[in-house]
Amino acid sequence: MKLHIFNPEHDLALAANLSNFTAPLAGRALRNELSYLPAFWADEDDVVLTDDPNFAERQFKNVAVQLDIKCPQPQFVTKNSLNALPVSSVEPWGWDLAIRGELLRAGLCEALLPSVDEIEEIRQLSHRRHTTWMLDEIDVPHTVGQSWCCSTIDEIREIMFRHHDIVLKAPWSSTGRGVRMAHGTLEQPLCRWINRLFETQGSVMVEPYYNKICDFGMEFYSDGDGQVAYCGLSLFSTVNGAYTGNLLMSEENKEETISRYISLETLQSVQERIISLTGEMYQGKYRGLFGVDMMIVCQDDGSYGLHPCVEINLRRTMGHVALAMKKYIKKGRLTIYGKPHSFSLMLEHSV
Repeated sequence: MKLHIFNPEHDLALAANLSNFTAPLAGRALRNELSYLPAFWADEDDVVLTDDPNFAERQFKNVAVQLDIKCPQPQFVTKNSLNALPVSSVEPWGWDLAIRGELLRAGLCEALLPSVDEIEEIRQLSHRRHTTWMLDEIDVPHTVGQSWCCSTIDEIREIMFRHHDIVLKAPWSSTGRGVRMAHGTLEQPLCRWINRLFETQGSVMVEPYYNKICDFGMEFYSDGDGQVAYCGLSLFSTVNGAYTGNLLMSEENKEETISRYISLETLQSVQERIISLTGEMYQGKYRGLFGVDMMIVCQDDGSYGLHPCVEINLRRTMGHVALAMKKYIKKGRLTIYGKPHSFSLMLEHSV
């Protein structure tokens, strides 16, 4: 019996690096209202953790009935019942000290959980400095992208002098958070934000600003023994950097969409390089799903380039969720609607 957990506050928990971590209200609301999400990829004999099993079951059934889809329904359980269940493995959205501590306090056997040292390894592998390394190592024609890990304001100013428009990112933060823009100057509020990151996280990631045409990603699975499998493409949308939804379609249609800008040969070469690089990097250190966010950019000469590593998400991603939904919806859209402290999932068929 596998225990599934939707803990979307994972990236924030990595940044905090605490066993007792309380996510912001919006993060707690997202987890509570979409706690049923793993039911779409769990097996029938699995269990899904939730604070309110009746609510989770209703939400899951509502989506299934709305779409007229049939899928096995796992059991929804609370933390109070975990120590009485024959759980053989645990699969959260992502591993961090907070979810480890939460499960230990609920009475789950420690042998089922990664150690503190193993989670620290995952945390270090999740640092955004690995995007810098990946960009340097991919080295495929028709790709673009630079990134620097800076530890002083002077380093950032030097990059700004060369590129004028830059993007600054916290080493650990959730999608859409921990990101700032700067255009030719570092205003005092931004300098304060940078200095706080130097104090709390040790560095700041800096990238040139790119003229983005569209977002997409590649999804993978690492077996922890040096082998990485490619799972598929993810075509997703964002608003102000925050995820809003995924297109659901065949791999052929997704490839056709991307090939309007970049050749399939380039995509294949990038995929192969990522598999090779991450297989070596994650060997003996990480087993599980992960995704690499990318984007198509318009260059100064009007041609298109592929930015092959905007971020590496060492966890399950919404792209993986979209891939799991393919067996129920051949063509459509997965959207997360968010209001202040309230979220809902919409799955739509299209012709």
